[in-house]
Amino acid sequence: QVQLQESGPGLVKPSQTLSLTCTVSGAPITTQYYYWSWIRQSPGKGLEWIGYIDYIGGAHVNPSLKSRTNISRDTSANQFTLQLGSVTPEDAAVYYCARLIRTYSSGIYYYPYDYWGQGAQVTVSS
Repeated sequence: QVQLQESGPGLVKPSQTLSLTCTVSGAPITTQYYYWSWIRQSPGKGLEWIGYIDYIGGAHVNPSLKSRTNISRDTSANQFTLQLGSVTPEDAAVYYCARLIRTYSSGIYYYPYDYWGQGAQVTVSS
């Protein structure tokens, strides 16, 4: 059974850096074709993909957030981390970590999310 759990401060001051960690159990984050993702949902908005770190440690980030986002991992702890700098109230959201998996069927590759964390509420306020 794969489980993901977000952890980190629920309150961040404007201009500071938001830091969240996702602890994974039940599957090594180095397993081939798993992509460990961060997604957020702001009040009244849809889901926004932030980025992921893949099974060999390569990070890929939403271009709109790239200048202030870092995604890293600690393979010994089976964790991956999101750092979002220079936060504003617009960054307040529920932040989810999730696993994206590459599957193949009938000549087509699919990339569904198959496991999610429960979400971490982050408020940005002084």
